[in-house]
Amino acid sequence: MKYVTIGSGNDQVSEVALGCMGMSDLYGDRNDAESIATLHAALDAGINFVDTADMYGPHTNEEFIGAAVKDRREDVFLATKFGIVRDPDDPQKRLTCSRPEYVHQACDASLKRLGMDVIDLYFQHRVDASVPIEETVGAMKELVEAGKVRHLGLSEASVETICRANSVHPISAVQSEFSLWSRDTEDDGILDLCAEKGILFIAYSPLGRGFLTGRLKSFDDFEADDYRRHSPRFQGENFEKNLEVVRKIEEIAIEKNATPAQLALAWVKSKGPQIIPLFGTKKVRYLQENLKSLEIELTAEDLARIEQVAPPSAFSGGRYVAELMKLVNA
Repeated sequence: MKYVTIGSGNDQVSEVALGCMGMSDLYGDRNDAESIATLHAALDAGINFVDTADMYGPHTNEEFIGAAVKDRREDVFLATKFGIVRDPDDPQKRLTCSRPEYVHQACDASLKRLGMDVIDLYFQHRVDASVPIEETVGAMKELVEAGKVRHLGLSEASVETICRANSVHPISAVQSEFSLWSRDTEDDGILDLCAEKGILFIAYSPLGRGFLTGRLKSFDDFEADDYRRHSPRFQGENFEKNLEVVRKIEEIAIEKNATPAQLALAWVKSKGPQIIPLFGTKKVRYLQENLKSLEIELTAEDLARIEQVAPPSAFSGGRYVAELMKLVNA
């Protein structure tokens, strides 16, 4: 496992990160024993970068992760997030809140649930349009000064927002969706800005919410409580069109003696040394499969072929339903 520096100090994070949302929320039934085994296997393999958020569950994922790594805190670089508030009456609805007083309250609550004294990387999960980013990051800066947080991050933030935030306190990481399935950040300047400023870019959903694994063949593959049943890219015609693209990616993967998931992760890694794929899994066998992506080298010819079968316009349907897309700071 290779490691990269985050921020201006000496902290190092693994070149891939483990997303833990699905261990307790949104992706079907829980299996705590398998999830704990997966988390420990990741740490044993050298992955120290572990990602959660207060809205996963809500709240239960932080509690679960905190308990699971309690005896291995020194092996973990823990990232969590604030700023998305779940509506208990509507599972698909999300609100944002980033008022300074809420930032402090959310941090204290996360620390308590995690059972930790400090959060290594604290993200604003979504930009709150009703609160100037300078005020929110000002409060986050106070958390660093109080010793409760080590590094600050933003999720799904625009170039302008990142620059304004960075003028208040250095932003160590930006997290946005990025994969063959979703390439907005290439066009809107986020990747270039992160490379220029020395900000790590954390690519969440690098496997297209599981679609790029090639294992999803039908809408009926999803459990009843799987949120992908509501996602535009998994609906009707979109599903079938997107499946055709994945089949073409799979053909290239077979030639590379790889799985589609491994090829997709290697493609994300090829986009720059500051990019860290954040893949989520709750099964040891998928963790092991994903880790083998680090052994794959993509040639210029490979990349050109991938680009040919999966250009930015290849996939059909929006990333989220319209209501959730409003939370993306474009």
